[in-house]
Amino acid sequence: MAFKSKVLAVRVLGRCGGTIADIADAVTWASGGVVAGVPLVGANKATVINMSLGGGGSCAGSVMQAAITGALGRRTTVVVAAGNNNANVAGFTPASCTGAGLIVVGATDAAAKKAGFSNFGAGVDVSAPGVSIASTYNTGTTVPVADAYAYLSGTSMSSPHVAGLAAMMQSKPAVDCAPAQIEILIKTWIKPFGVPAPLPGTMGTGIINAFTAVQNAPC
Repeated sequence: MAFKSKVLAVRVLGRCGGTIADIADAVTWASGGVVAGVPLVGANKATVINMSLGGGGSCAGSVMQAAITGALGRRTTVVVAAGNNNANVAGFTPASCTGAGLIVVGATDAAAKKAGFSNFGAGVDVSAPGVSIASTYNTGTTVPVADAYAYLSGTSMSSPHVAGLAAMMQSKPAVDCAPAQIEILIKTWIKPFGVPAPLPGTMGTGIINAFTAVQNAPC
């Protein structure tokens, strides 16, 4: 989507896994916040964060909500996958987190219809392609072997489309838009769903339209 953008890769989980608090710390650190015992990210601060991840439970009052609120306050747009349980996003984190500039993304298929697995609900802001998406991959199962591509499906494939679009918008030669502006623009300049369309208010305002969103971005 934004092939000239720099990528800040943040390893959050170790060999034995990790917790939501570890992921929240990564959001805080990548957006320029302070995490005890970790050097500041400094000039490498992310302007857009993508989270192709999720778990059960409401985000309200959680450390993840606090981290996302902090990131948005530091002018970092946060994009998250809606989840793949064909259920309401209200029961999942970070998809049920809130904030102006947080963009929750559902998945559509090649016919512009809701992907059968995609979570849904009033918390979804917009949708993006998420079925059979060519993705970088490694053929190893326990250690790296060979770089390759694989066709993957999930809202984890959809949210990077939106994060990439936000990066494209921020790449224009002007002062960067605030996260809330980015969210409004992406939700406004959309393509319609295929027929039959999902129920209104369940999969966001429509499917992202990169051309019109970038064209109409003042930033």
